[in-house]
Amino acid sequence: MGEAHIPPGWPRAVPPPDTPGWREAAVPWLLDQCPADYRAYGVWRRHPEALAWIAARHVAGEVEAMRSAYRVARVELGEQVPPEALPQVIDALEREGLRLRADARAADLIWQAMSGKRFVPRL
Repeated sequence: MGEAHIPPGWPRAVPPPDTPGWREAAVPWLLDQCPADYRAYGVWRRHPEALAWIAARHVAGEVEAMRSAYRVARVELGEQVPPEALPQVIDALEREGLRLRADARAADLIWQAMSGKRFVPRL
């Protein structure tokens, strides 16, 4: 088996797929993408495939929530916060949305790898 290929968007904290111990090393990163209470369930550590599946779904849900908030922030918060705060809120939503999109891609890549997908370099 050759050197494992790291697909674009793979999280830096997780070793490349197919390297020894990469699944176990992915667990802390995946748990960081989920609510803290997920750490109380041993099933996620015992079954990293299930953790990857739920983490990918959870982060995708966060992306949708952030998109929804971004769409309605001006209307729903316009009269609730001082005028100078609204652009700051919009900026924070935009930045968080970008971060979440990157995390969603990374979680999905881990889920794909744990499901058996092999990543090959594109020419």
